Amino acid sequence: MIQWYYADAQRQRHGPVEDRDIRALYQRGELNAQTLVWREGLSEWASLESLSEELALHTIAPAATGGIDLRADLAAIANGTAPLPGTGGGTHSPYAASQTAMGSGNGPVNSDGPIVHAGLWRRFAASIIDSLVTSIASYIVLIPLALVLGIGMGEILGSESSAGSIVFMLAQYALGIGIPAAYFGWMHSSSSMASLGKMAVGIKVCRTDGQAMSFARAIGRYFAYTLFALFTCGLGVLISGLMVAFSQRKQALHDMICDTIVVDRWAFTDQPELQKEGLDTITIVVLALFGLLLIGGIVLAIVAGAAIASLAN
Repeated sequence: MIQWYYADAQRQRHGPVEDRDIRALYQRGELNAQTLVWREGLSEWASLESLSEELALHTIAPAATGGIDLRADLAAIANGTAPLPGTGGGTHSPYAASQTAMGSGNGPVNSDGPIVHAGLWRRFAASIIDSLVTSIASYIVLIPLALVLGIGMGEILGSESSAGSIVFMLAQYALGIGIPAAYFGWMHSSSSMASLGKMAVGIKVCRTDGQAMSFARAIGRYFAYTLFALFTCGLGVLISGLMVAFSQRKQALHDMICDTIVVDRWAFTDQPELQKEGLDTITIVVLALFGLLLIGGIVLAIVAGAAIASLAN
């Protein structure tokens, strides 16, 4: 089923709606031949007039006019009298409202195009990759530190205690918090607006208006999630997942606190048609590997438990 989006006279985006809804609105006069619409597959917003045959509008008698005057809008753009996006005044099409992010160097922001919010599984796959990245980064620092302090495996595992093991434990906790905070703060506030995991699955995190976060907000978002998970003894992770699965804009609690959303990498750009719903190939591969490792771990635990029980008997 084709899903359509349309812009009203106030430049507000509506949808998704079906073909018959577009025809009904056209017949009632709420849309006219110059109203701008968009569906997946179109490279940009187009007038209903240009899509008349596809929508079978020639079989409908239009009522009084409404919507956006595309000809006047294009003429205003051509002679330089069109208002800047977001400044109000005049008629301006949503496609022409595509603009550059203010002073951030983060590329074009088109807040009027359809927005695909990242679902739970894409976010989960990204978190798996990011956890692997931050863990490797931590061990790159911790292993040389253990060699410098001259501590053995017993001290690392906590079965033995010494001054070196205490220093190592404190460093482990500090790096376990500091490295992810710096990593997410830096990556999420960068021009890509995405960590390595999010880049891999094709999503990004941004403000609700499509702008990039500041470094401070990105760190705050990380700590909001971490503290919520700690204070709920890990239950916050499950709660956040449920919120992403069922909230309207797929926001977790830390997203709501920090005014952020996680969206497809092509959202808020001048090419919204490149956005993808559902799971991409990398997400499926990551989730499959994680599932296999989880099943393998469970099987290994069962086998080990049975072996220990048999030895005890």
